[in-house]
Amino acid sequence: MSELDCQPNRLNELIAELCPDGVSYKRLGEIGYFYGGLSGKSKHDFANGNAKFITYMNVYSNLAVDTEISDMVKIGENEKQNTVKHGDILFTGSSETPNECGISSVLTKETNEKLYLNSFCFGFRLIDKDLLLPDFSKYLFRSKEIRKQIIRTANGVTRFNVSKEKMEKVVIPVPPLPVQQEIVRILDNFTELVKELTTELTAELTARQKQYEYYRDKLLTFGDEVEFRTLEEVFNIKNGYTPSKSNPTYWENGSLPWFRMEDIRKNGRILSDSIQHITPQAVKGKLFPANSIILATSATIGEHALLTVEALANQRFTFLSIKKQYVDKLNMKFFYYYCFIIDQWCKNNTSVGNFHSVEMVRLKKYRFPLPPLPVQREIVAILDRFDALCNDLTSGLPAEIEARQKQYEYYRDKLLSFKEMKS
Repeated sequence: MSELDCQPNRLNELIAELCPDGVSYKRLGEIGYFYGGLSGKSKHDFANGNAKFITYMNVYSNLAVDTEISDMVKIGENEKQNTVKHGDILFTGSSETPNECGISSVLTKETNEKLYLNSFCFGFRLIDKDLLLPDFSKYLFRSKEIRKQIIRTANGVTRFNVSKEKMEKVVIPVPPLPVQQEIVRILDNFTELVKELTTELTAELTARQKQYEYYRDKLLTFGDEVEFRTLEEVFNIKNGYTPSKSNPTYWENGSLPWFRMEDIRKNGRILSDSIQHITPQAVKGKLFPANSIILATSATIGEHALLTVEALANQRFTFLSIKKQYVDKLNMKFFYYYCFIIDQWCKNNTSVGNFHSVEMVRLKKYRFPLPPLPVQREIVAILDRFDALCNDLTSGLPAEIEARQKQYEYYRDKLLSFKEMKS
């Protein structure tokens, strides 16, 4: 996609004609009002629903609300609950990081159905619904400058919540409707083009990843020619834990990494820092040493990461730190790759209580291969090259996909930047 493909000539003409001196900027509190999601609901209400509701992930994942939904909630005949209207801008209310608070989605389709909003989100409704085109809003509220303002409205320590009072002070540009329409046309075309390119790249990446996984598992399969050891022979095995979140001295101004599943989802499987941090007062005993593996053994099972720093993790993880007598016999990067096989074993060996968890007695007895170190190093070198091609955001196909997204975001933000009209 070249810059020539994206030249907004018609847009420049409209701006020169309709707002040559700039556009007006308005505080949200001036042009609309906020409302809450569902209230007073129990789990039972979501098991026997009679009305559609918009989930947190529907808002988080979509520029425009997906109305083809099967999520249902029970609503009484005379029950008073807020409903979502065409043009409403919806926001996620809280998250474990400020950057993920206040993510927006817009109801861009007219619908005769009553739609309700989950309790973890809130809505914003324009007093004059003709002030902003819904399809313009879906882009505007995810633009860089507006997101910066929204992020600043979030407060918290371990979980951050958007302040609606501060949200009322968020300032947005309100260009003339023909300008909005032209921006929507351009960005819709951008979005479709980027989607097509990304789909092609993603299909190729998926094929490469399957090929990579096949060769990875083949390289890591050994017979009687090498020795095998159990996990409990080679590793110190301990559980992670979560320091009390009711004690602020454990969390405020923390500097020690404390890992959760969100760290793997956001930053990959080789981790040098965490999203959240704890203080030394929160540590029971010692930190787990650098070069340890965290293995998800409850809730979300089948994930792992290699930690390059001293750290702790929550109770969903089991720590595997190598014993001294095996330091010169096991390359931890080799074991990191072998953990993909252990992940699959964990998925197939769970017990069911309040939630799924791995059968730990059997896990400790799990036997894995321990080939000579030169063989381990050679396998690591091969798999590092494969892994970079398939997963590294700085090279290969993932980098191309990331570049397409950044290019799209650059042009979106450029189109949504306006000179402010002087009062």
